[in-house]
Amino acid sequence: MESPFPTSTSSNLKWITVALVVVGVTSLVLYRVGLRAEGTKDILWFLKLAACQVILYFVASWVILRALPAGSLFLIVILFAVLFRLSILFSPPYISDDIYRYVWDGRVQAAGINPYRHIPADPSLAPLRDDKIYPKINRRDYARTIYPPAAQAVYFVTTRISESVTWMKATMLAFEAVAIWALAQLLASFGLSRQRVLIYAWHPLIVWEFAGSGHVDAVAIALITLALLSRRRNAEALVGITLACATLVKLFPLVLFPVLYKRWSWKMPLAFAITVVVAYLPYLSVGPLSVLGFLPGYVTEQGVASGEQFYILSVARKLVGGASVPTTAFLIFALMTMTGISTWSLFKEEQHVHSYIKRACILATVGIVLFAPHFSWYFAWLAPFLCFVPLPSLFYLTAASFVLYRSWLGDKPEQMFWLNTAIYLPFAMLLGIELLARSLRLQLTGQTQKETSL
Repeated sequence: MESPFPTSTSSNLKWITVALVVVGVTSLVLYRVGLRAEGTKDILWFLKLAACQVILYFVASWVILRALPAGSLFLIVILFAVLFRLSILFSPPYISDDIYRYVWDGRVQAAGINPYRHIPADPSLAPLRDDKIYPKINRRDYARTIYPPAAQAVYFVTTRISESVTWMKATMLAFEAVAIWALAQLLASFGLSRQRVLIYAWHPLIVWEFAGSGHVDAVAIALITLALLSRRRNAEALVGITLACATLVKLFPLVLFPVLYKRWSWKMPLAFAITVVVAYLPYLSVGPLSVLGFLPGYVTEQGVASGEQFYILSVARKLVGGASVPTTAFLIFALMTMTGISTWSLFKEEQHVHSYIKRACILATVGIVLFAPHFSWYFAWLAPFLCFVPLPSLFYLTAASFVLYRSWLGDKPEQMFWLNTAIYLPFAMLLGIELLARSLRLQLTGQTQKETSL
């Protein structure tokens, strides 16, 4: 695809710089305007604003993918990435209240209490309650914490500095800085321009979820990128440690194990296992099953047992005329699918130095599609892969996840089905077009090579 910019390198750089600055300034203004949203009544207005930001983001990504490497462009990317985050850092979270649980868990640990032992409303924790954090903790009346040990360590260390929402969000942004650094290092090692980190750093979903809501997924993403970088540098023990820590923040990074594991190597799995055991040891006083916290209850609450969680299963049930398709059958199908892809990934020969990144992207994306999470921030971990696999289908999948906030106005199974349809149907169509185009390119390339050999 031809660039709309002039062919002269200096002129090209000038116009690209102007375009990025205009998009950056406009996006920055929209972040500030977005802080005016309050409660459920403003969610549709907020989603319209986010849609405008997504369009600007697509423009910036399209431009940066066609720009020649330039240090000045990389500086612009980093500058606006910082400004976007600072513009909403000091405001209370609007689209999620999970961060209040983070602060609470840190406070409980500081009091010498195992965070997996009590629900926040337990009378024994009454001395820890205040009027800023405690009243805003979700599920405080019935749910113990759900967050694994590495996340708990982050909460504890952060709250020893300040038991405030702003400081917890600042911690997440510090981990984001690590992720951006690791992505820039990876890009450079593969001969790609560092400025492509814009694709992660300017993504509206990333900015709102981490600078706005302070989701702990930022920690998981930072550790995933470090694991990917460690794999690139053949530091197998470090791969195991960082992947284990990522899994002990949010469980989903575990699916990347087959990609990051080198066949017949013992260092990475051993480091992974030791890290998991050591991380759980301080919390085992509540019992080996209780350290799972609210996870079993959360699984039930999110409709895993009933099958309502899974979009593909919902589609299958509609296609068979309303007849019930067992949830167990779908779970077996999902497990076999992930196992098959994991096995393929494990035994696939490396064609390029960055092949493992693409396979990781495939596993991550398939996991998201099969699981079909009900919350937008679960899609955030796909954003780093966009820097290396900038497919329109993946751009759409990550950006379209914003529509899940429409569930504030209703989250019954039928409503969630149509929200998920708005995400996954266009994604599937775009992916189909991309696969068809790739197949045609391969056929044409093969035909050309055959004619040349003749």
